[in-house]
Amino acid sequence: MNIAYAMGQGGAAAPGGSGGFASFIPLILMFVIFYFLLIRPQQKKTKEHRQMIDNLKTGDRIVTSGGLHGRITGVSETALTVEIAEKVRVKVNRGSVSAIMQAGSPPAASKKDKKDKA
Repeated sequence: MNIAYAMGQGGAAAPGGSGGFASFIPLILMFVIFYFLLIRPQQKKTKEHRQMIDNLKTGDRIVTSGGLHGRITGVSETALTVEIAEKVRVKVNRGSVSAIMQAGSPPAASKKDKKDKA
């Protein structure tokens, strides 16, 4: 008997119908896990950022994605005028705003200031 004939013989056929659907169950479970761990939180974060950008108004203190801190002095449909120092104003795209600073909170005291008070 030749070795080619021995290698050519097929094994027993897999049992019928349920094998097709059962192979998709792990794939479906992985998609569900990815949805709840990655996709859904990202959509929520994007929605909150969009609402924050839509609610910007003159006088708000902001931080841009480039790290500039300033106060909004002008608002247009696509851009904001931000005062970053006295009489220094820059125009930034609305989408580059990463956060609104709390207007009511005082700046954090440094270690030197704490020693002076003590």
